[in-house]
Amino acid sequence: MVHRFSTRLLNVCIASLCKAHNLEKAESVIIDGIRLGVLPDVVTYNTLIDAYCHFGIDAGYAILHRMREAGVTPDIISYNSLIAGATRNHQISRSRDLFDEMIERGIVPDVWSYNILMHGFFKLGKPDEAHRVFKDIILAEHSPSIATFNIMMNGLCKNGYTMNAFMLFRNLQRHGFVPELLTYNILVSGLCKIGRLGSARRVLKEIVESGHVPNAITYTTVLKCIFRKKKFEEGIELLLEMKSKGYTFDGFAYCTVIGALTKIGKVKQATEFMVDMIETGIELDIVSYNTLINLYCKTGELEEAYKLLDEIEKKGLECDKYTHTIMIDGLCKAGKVEVAAQHLKYMNMMGFDSNLVAYNCLVDGLCKVGQINDAIKVYKSMEVRDSFTYSSLVYNLCRDRRYHSAAKILLSCLRSGMKILKSAQRAVLLGLRYSGFPREAKRLKSKIRIARILNH
Repeated sequence: MVHRFSTRLLNVCIASLCKAHNLEKAESVIIDGIRLGVLPDVVTYNTLIDAYCHFGIDAGYAILHRMREAGVTPDIISYNSLIAGATRNHQISRSRDLFDEMIERGIVPDVWSYNILMHGFFKLGKPDEAHRVFKDIILAEHSPSIATFNIMMNGLCKNGYTMNAFMLFRNLQRHGFVPELLTYNILVSGLCKIGRLGSARRVLKEIVESGHVPNAITYTTVLKCIFRKKKFEEGIELLLEMKSKGYTFDGFAYCTVIGALTKIGKVKQATEFMVDMIETGIELDIVSYNTLINLYCKTGELEEAYKLLDEIEKKGLECDKYTHTIMIDGLCKAGKVEVAAQHLKYMNMMGFDSNLVAYNCLVDGLCKVGQINDAIKVYKSMEVRDSFTYSSLVYNLCRDRRYHSAAKILLSCLRSGMKILKSAQRAVLLGLRYSGFPREAKRLKSKIRIARILNH
């Protein structure tokens, strides 16, 4: 009795040390235990196998030799731990070999052996192999667990077969399968990823009707999909439902909501959620800061935006190109184009890979304050341009009644194969026509048509 209790105590100590990744100490405790006459059993070695597998499958496999030397026979848990370790390290062929070795040694695989193997195939993007393992479970006359079905549906969704997962789900339900919330969440996530918002919302309704309580993960997944589809009013409605039920959101969900509300001009509501996010004590990352800076820039509170830049620096985070672009856009909209130009110079010095959006903001900002010539200089200095660059400059040149310059830029855009807004094209043609240059307008229209045909 004392010996058995001592071995159990030894195993508790070993498990605690392994959990803390202190394997050297765990090994010394085993040696001390043997000296005291407390011999390790299969549980001791299985704990070591699981711990060593985190450092490589070979290290875990070496424990099997030690077990045999100590007269301890490896069991199903020993091999399941090794198969799981090989799967974690993306060594699926090794997992398969261990599975076969286990059978050769007379150890009958259980449903978890198959589950681990199936999960491994899905992780490596081999859904056909995973499906074969699923069939093997049935042929071996094992009873698939709810985890088996969850792995199957999650794997199908992750590998682009969401509708197959959904059909499997419905088929299982017809045969008496009672899904848990995790199962529903897997389906909701899969449906949202392929844009099947209607189906996802129906599953959400089904969750409630089945007696389950949707959690924050369920709601947040649907919420993100709604905002991606620009159904802002529907998103806000769901958001208020979440809030009324007392759910908390993660930083990403908050930023998704704040960004969406800011985009549709509901700045007051966006600000309320911003305050709520800060008060909940969520640790802000650079994406969160970018969202908040954008909100302050939209409301013209540039001082608050600069305070956040200081906070980013104090926390040791690094501003990315989006941070600077948001600031440049905000400064341009506030008419502070000189400061915006300095920000852009700093971005160039930092070597960001693409500053196109920032350049576009500066070009548009310079035009808005009447500095068209400076805008053209910036335009000429740009190595890369897009349709927004051309459209913005063409519009603003037309507003300044510089129709011939606008026509040149318009043609340059079309000849390079770039598309430009038809409204910008009409502005140039009408401007030339009504300012006394109908022939130039007619020639330009012909050149536009030719450029379209050549780039079709």
